[in-house]
Amino acid sequence: MAGKTPPVTESEIVQYFANRTGKDLIDTRAQHLTNPLTRWFIAETDFGRNLKVAYMPTNSGIVIKSAYDPNATELRIYKKVGLP
Repeated sequence: MAGKTPPVTESEIVQYFANRTGKDLIDTRAQHLTNPLTRWFIAETDFGRNLKVAYMPTNSGIVIKSAYDPNATELRIYKKVGLP
């Protein structure tokens, strides 16, 4: 995640999971299908930075696939479908 611009830190990812208020969305696009299915949501860090993190739940925990600042389309989708 350090290769992203701006970089995403492990601390930000921990904050992101702690601060989430919506539900996980599942990525069903053919080019992104995984087993188990990839889940994602958008949340804020403690300092108000929005992050989109895609991850896979496994028997031993979670595997982070990507973490970055969401674009306008991703924000719109999550606000429409993912938030209460």
